[in-house]
Amino acid sequence: MRLWKLLFTGCAMACASHGALAQAYPTKPIRIVVAYPAGQGTDIAARYLGNQLAKDLGQPIVIDNRPGAGGNLGTELAAEAPADGYTLTMGTNATHVVNQYLYAGLRLKPEKDFDSIVLVGSFPMVLAVNAKSPLRSVEDLAGAVKTDPRSGDIATPSTSARLVVELLKERSNLKLFHVPYKGSGVAMTDVLGGQLPLLIDTPTALRSQLAAGHVRAIAVTSAAPSALLPGIKPVAEQGYPGFEVIAWNALFAPRGTPAAILDTLNAAMNKILSRPETKQQLLEYGFDPGGGTRQQLTDFTQAERRKWEPLIKASGLKAD
Repeated sequence: MRLWKLLFTGCAMACASHGALAQAYPTKPIRIVVAYPAGQGTDIAARYLGNQLAKDLGQPIVIDNRPGAGGNLGTELAAEAPADGYTLTMGTNATHVVNQYLYAGLRLKPEKDFDSIVLVGSFPMVLAVNAKSPLRSVEDLAGAVKTDPRSGDIATPSTSARLVVELLKERSNLKLFHVPYKGSGVAMTDVLGGQLPLLIDTPTALRSQLAAGHVRAIAVTSAAPSALLPGIKPVAEQGYPGFEVIAWNALFAPRGTPAAILDTLNAAMNKILSRPETKQQLLEYGFDPGGGTRQQLTDFTQAERRKWEPLIKASGLKAD
């Protein structure tokens, strides 16, 4: 009987401790590591959401920019932090999925080093042509490539853009050739100048030229139409069902963070992401707003790894 009393008392204390942890958190500032420079899209979104989270949780949110090595530097730093809920990271499809297949010898294993909190937002890539181009759809592109192989030369200023090319090649059997660029500006200049027929980039990078009528979007790479580019059909609706390439941001914590803290953060972020003003602001920043459960984010990132690992290895794609 005494043993049972001891066991019952121990269990009760543990449960009480767990409950107290959930109620007490947070009691001090929370740091969100952003593995990119200040002013970049991930940083801007993190600062805006951090301000909202600080109001709701009653503690300051400190954004800690740690750029370098394609996002690996800051992400490794976050993974090594104490799993107490006071260091988080704003991860991306690069830092938490594709980088581990691009960088040789990377110690970081996101699926083992982090716990999921919530998907923050996503955005498709955009296939765009010079406004003077006759191409108005992916079908037009396919026909042009079969007639003139040079029609398949595509400016790719990012890894995400290169992934679009590789997936489209796999699904279409078209002879597409990616032309790598160090940045969006030079790629845009060459497309506007007629040196290349097609560009793949983000909605934000293309926004001003689309608005000015200098380039025309012929497809987005999300599975469904995006509010970022109303009226533009996805590749998936232009003859390639299931085609999807999106870039995304999500909040993660070091592996081993107590579930009660993760649940608190997930609930707080979903509340913020559901507000109309947050949705509008994220759209202006170039993100389709996210949300959802911790498990949904875990399932999503696992599916992303299963999708991209074989394609990256087959294409021989490596980080520069």
